[in-house]
Amino acid sequence: MPAPDPVTRTYAASDWTPDELLAAKAASGLRVAVIVPARDEEETVGDVVSGVRAAWVEAVPLVDELVVIDSDSTDATARVAADAGAVVHAAREVRPEVGTARGKGEALWKSLFVTSADVLAFIDSDLVEWGPHFIAGLVGPLLTTPDLALVKAVYDRPLLDASGHEAETGGRVTELVARPLLALHRPGLAGVVQPLAGEWAVRREVFERLSVPVGYGVEIAALVDTADLLGAGAVAQADLGRRAHRHHRHDTLGPMAVQVMAALEARTGARGTSRTSEVITLRQFERGVTGFTAHAREVEVMERPPAVSVPGYGLAPEEVGA
Repeated sequence: MPAPDPVTRTYAASDWTPDELLAAKAASGLRVAVIVPARDEEETVGDVVSGVRAAWVEAVPLVDELVVIDSDSTDATARVAADAGAVVHAAREVRPEVGTARGKGEALWKSLFVTSADVLAFIDSDLVEWGPHFIAGLVGPLLTTPDLALVKAVYDRPLLDASGHEAETGGRVTELVARPLLALHRPGLAGVVQPLAGEWAVRREVFERLSVPVGYGVEIAALVDTADLLGAGAVAQADLGRRAHRHHRHDTLGPMAVQVMAALEARTGARGTSRTSEVITLRQFERGVTGFTAHAREVEVMERPPAVSVPGYGLAPEEVGA
């Protein structure tokens, strides 16, 4: 008879009232930051920032830092985010002496150098269906349960087509790549419903000690590394209800999958971890009138070292190199 799946503790935002969250925060002495990585998201980032700010900075003072890390946007993302009430940093301008890379993980890693809070909550900038209760669900477990280190979001994920209609359930890279890899290599994490969820929270003292893939491998790397470091019992999840974001074209999922696979392979010993630029060439094909045409995509799979190992970490920007 097969062994039962490992059970991961699951919470809900409704488990705490705002007053209970504030009391838990005061008792713990912890400060909270909400970090929004963004690239060319001028249409949605303002609603995300203003929603968090209204609920958790102005109405209830739970969030101490509300930060957007802008990753080389070519639109008005930075201006819209600032107008909505966020502190905005361009990723390439944060600790420029360590170089720049493109990707979500790079933005999250760079956030460690421009925030000081003890609990870091990450939320995507392309959300079109969500709620400020996301923040309560993510940080509540960390404020109230000292042995937890990382909280992953769980939600229903409708996939919206170009017209905004529900097409199918999302999470294709999760089902085809992440979940099978965890089943093979980290079965103790089988109870994590959405290992690639873009909404998650982590204690700074843990995240700053982890190697961070610069791309979409950041979520699965943080999950696996936290469990490896502290045990699967240090991981929990928060049921946030329903979440929808803009549809990704199917041909953009290949690079995401490569980065997820590279991150987990690095943690199984199947490949090394590169601290300098490392690019994998992914070939994808499209049929034309004369047959199939190959399109090469260069996928960055390098990883940033633990932030605590970077000289000057913890210093204010003006103090670095002083």
